Amino acid sequence: MCGIIGVVGSSDTLSTLLEGLARLEYRGYDSAGIALVRSGEIWRARTAVGTESVKALREECAFAPTGFASGIGHTRWATHGAPETVNAHPHLDCSGNIAIIHNGIIENHTDLRKDLESRGHIFNSRTDSEVLAHLIEEARVTGLELIDAVRQSLLLVRGAFAVAAMDATEPDVIVAARRISPLIVGTAPGVTYLASDVPAILDRATSFYAVNDDEVVRLTPEGVRAIDLEGMPVRLHQLSIDWDLETAEKGGHDDFMTKEINEQPHAVRATLLDRRLRDGTIYFDELRISDDELRDIKRVVIVAAGTSHHAGQVAKYAIERWARISVEVDISSEYRYRDPIVEIGTLVIGVSQSGETIDTIQAIREARRRGARVVAISNIVDSSLARESDAVIYTRAGLEVSVASTKAFVAQVAALELLALRLAQLRDTMPASDIDAIFLGLNAVPGQVATALERRANVEDVAKQLLGARDFFFLAVTSDIRLPSRVL
Repeated sequence: MCGIIGVVGSSDTLSTLLEGLARLEYRGYDSAGIALVRSGEIWRARTAVGTESVKALREECAFAPTGFASGIGHTRWATHGAPETVNAHPHLDCSGNIAIIHNGIIENHTDLRKDLESRGHIFNSRTDSEVLAHLIEEARVTGLELIDAVRQSLLLVRGAFAVAAMDATEPDVIVAARRISPLIVGTAPGVTYLASDVPAILDRATSFYAVNDDEVVRLTPEGVRAIDLEGMPVRLHQLSIDWDLETAEKGGHDDFMTKEINEQPHAVRATLLDRRLRDGTIYFDELRISDDELRDIKRVVIVAAGTSHHAGQVAKYAIERWARISVEVDISSEYRYRDPIVEIGTLVIGVSQSGETIDTIQAIREARRRGARVVAISNIVDSSLARESDAVIYTRAGLEVSVASTKAFVAQVAALELLALRLAQLRDTMPASDIDAIFLGLNAVPGQVATALERRANVEDVAKQLLGARDFFFLAVTSDIRLPSRVL
């Protein structure tokens, strides 16, 4: 996972790139770098000092030359090649005219590199990404414009990518493309942006567009045009973004994690809001699968990674208990490699806060290919996962920046348990009174979380007492709260 940003036509290119990279640090902080481009010249700066990389890059750029209206930036989570400056992006071609940044993995980079080296190309890094710069270089030598050189190069590539390229001989152009890894484009009068995540350009662009798989975009100050890998024009999907920059900032808290911990009551409350009709029916206005299809589900498979996988484990308990449907919870990176069985009546639920988790997207693609119906649980409207699923339930948790997930997790659990209740209603596996009791219990959770958060000082006191302990044993007892008999 890496963060990428680009801008063309700006009067403050350097600050745009540095501010964007600071907002993308959660996507990778092994190293960071930028390339500024003007006619016949590329100026590049890179740093690799771990979590201080973006800060060090800002210091490195303190005396950067002026007059550059275009540039690209990158913050890296190392995969191929150690987290060292030589492996930091952007990477250049042999001529020094082409600069590229890349998020993803080029699976056939070893073979491509050998072929390029046999033709005289000299590599300066151990990354898989650098092959892209040299492939584009070869295509440019044949006389192709940058957009066609990138398109032709990507026909040779196997793997995942969000890539952006600039050429000093076309200084007012950025060409970018995507396969699996996320990429969005933003526009404003006279300026065009690209980024791996919306927050990087949230306060600068006025309109936002998603780049879909195997689409190539050409950014100029006048705007953007898009083609597919065959060279045919395509129309980008415009995104609905209702965040503001304040939402993406810390809101007076010391760090994003503290901010998001304190936003948990609101996140759960928003996820539960307007989910029940007057007659008691659990309702999702985004769920575009018929009641008959949901009623006839024979098996549920939840695919997710990391924190979302843990939310899926909680959902397994709820769906099996309440709706009496067998549930499997798969780590999404493994799902498509184990030749999964998809029968008639299989519902696959893909869970991802961002909706851009590559492994989860690949898993739901495989499930749909095999005939399953797919529901996405996502926090981001118009995310890749949402667009590629049959239906979606949005968690409404608001923007999450912290790597350690808090509010997104509790919102996912709330959404999944609401879905479990809806399945129980449709299958008539629980009395209406029990469903009402559980629904009211869920709606009490935001207040209970808020009460727990008010005891922060008590938590800090206990933490100080336990500081230095080597092992912990957790014991628990059941509460005196009486749950409906069908739930116990």
